[in-house]
Amino acid sequence: MLVVAEEVRDAIDARRPVVALESTIIAHGLPRPRNLRVAQELEEAVRREGAVPATIAVLDGRPHVGLDKGQLERIANEEGMRKLGHRDLPLAVAAGASGATTVSATALLAALAGVRVFATGGLGGVHREWTVTQDESADLGLLARTRITVVCAGVKSILDVPATLQRLETLGVAVAGYGTDRFPGFYLSDSGHPVDWTVRSPEEVARVMRAQDALDGPESAVIVANPVPEQEQLDPALHARVLADALRACEQEGVTGQAVTPFLLDYLVRHTDGASLSANLAAVRGNVRLAARIAAAWTRG
Repeated sequence: MLVVAEEVRDAIDARRPVVALESTIIAHGLPRPRNLRVAQELEEAVRREGAVPATIAVLDGRPHVGLDKGQLERIANEEGMRKLGHRDLPLAVAAGASGATTVSATALLAALAGVRVFATGGLGGVHREWTVTQDESADLGLLARTRITVVCAGVKSILDVPATLQRLETLGVAVAGYGTDRFPGFYLSDSGHPVDWTVRSPEEVARVMRAQDALDGPESAVIVANPVPEQEQLDPALHARVLADALRACEQEGVTGQAVTPFLLDYLVRHTDGASLSANLAAVRGNVRLAARIAAAWTRG
């Protein structure tokens, strides 16, 4: 049932570096036609680092690990492309549906295919007002039981960052800052919260991955939190002001559940004149490059 592109399968079998990429940013995160250009750019960035890109999606009920040109164009341009978390996968497969995969679905399908390294923008996490809503991203639970190394720019800053870090600790998910002892805040280089561990090179991350396998402990992820460069981050004062306005607007308009995150992210894009989107893309580009270097170090081991 899992369709692994020939190039991806050959790389896995030959122990050459492969990097998994999510497709939600293509179908739901960017306007057309920019979304397709960014998708192609990210795949090319992986190739420039000597690795094979494996963009993941579900097409006509078949999970795909690695997309060809036409399939990537479908994800970018087709109307009605669903947004699929890992819980949605059996439903999408049974219904013959097509959809872009979130962090949780991408991580699961990548691991099933044997891909060990995954690059994304920011993780989901514990939502603000959790004590009232009990709203927590499915990303966290899935990463607690999936052995994959995720390169990200922290968790989305619209979330409750300290609660998310505490939840990751409770779930036993390892977190390390890349070249920093501060946890990045997606649009921001520093969320204001520390991390206990710092890794400083792709080779060091690869050693962590090998140690994880040698210990043969729980099947959990390693999160490599890679901050967006300070010169490319969203201005922290602008971020704080617009996010406060967005949260008030969300409450006033009665936005709840799964609609909260896209509402807040869209509000930030519109009220920062696109600066938040620029910071997001800067983070994703850096994460993709680092993930490819980590995958290369991992396969050399």
